[in-house]
Amino acid sequence: MTNEQWVDRFLQYLRIEKGLADNSLEAYRHDLAMYCAHLGGIEVLRAQAADVSKFLKFLYGRKLKPRSATRAFAAVRGLHKFLLLERATTENPTANIEQPRWWKPLPHVLTLEEVDRLLAAPDTSSPKGLRDRALLEVLYATGLRVSELVGLRLDGVNIEAGFVRCVGKGSKERVVPLGAPAAAAVGAYLQARRVRKPTNYLFLNHHGEKLSRMGFWKILRAYGLQAAIKKKLTPHVVRHSFATHLLEHGADLRAVQTMLGHTNISTTEIYTHVMRERLKEIYKSYHPRA
Repeated sequence: MTNEQWVDRFLQYLRIEKGLADNSLEAYRHDLAMYCAHLGGIEVLRAQAADVSKFLKFLYGRKLKPRSATRAFAAVRGLHKFLLLERATTENPTANIEQPRWWKPLPHVLTLEEVDRLLAAPDTSSPKGLRDRALLEVLYATGLRVSELVGLRLDGVNIEAGFVRCVGKGSKERVVPLGAPAAAAVGAYLQARRVRKPTNYLFLNHHGEKLSRMGFWKILRAYGLQAAIKKKLTPHVVRHSFATHLLEHGADLRAVQTMLGHTNISTTEIYTHVMRERLKEIYKSYHPRA
């Protein structure tokens, strides 16, 4: 087999056996394509630790963010473990190489006042404005990832009971509560929604087709400018704001983990760092001897 064929087989294994999400698979494919290109004429089955080390130096030379280098190394290490599993080789050149370390950056979040301005930005006198208001309300009410938001289906939204059912990473399904304002916004949008052809997707573009991730990014960016939000605004910033505001108002970390769809609690714990930083700011502002 060629190196590219081994990579394809590994990615197929990750999709079927590990249930890896499409976005993660594409990221792995990109990283492993770089690795194979760096190996040149060397077969991946015959790669040595020195080859892997040189690849890491190559990544750092490209001034990749530490997190990106860590992901690339995880892809390479996973490939070589797979080759062992397949008994295609008896050597793992990544075994004694230390994984690149990176510090998790604190997530940017919106203030409650900024959220209010953002949600009030769409003009709800038009069907488009009603759709956009529903999009923003649902995003902030649920903390969904952008792919989960645009992938919502009509049969996965229960306005009366107040919840949405989405499919997250690894095709894992979860149910997330939907607040009253978001439910009302979705209801108003559905009444005004114009359907040109049968579809089960909730949010549609002007062609009557499923709204794309990039389409929503553009919508969010436009309303961020309209609401005079000067911070860099992305769907993930709204997701971070959802989690941070819940914790600030007394929500349990495990409950937030479940709503965000995090497999590991350590991923959710980053929001406790945000709260600590805010407590420090409050302390410095109000303590007489700070």
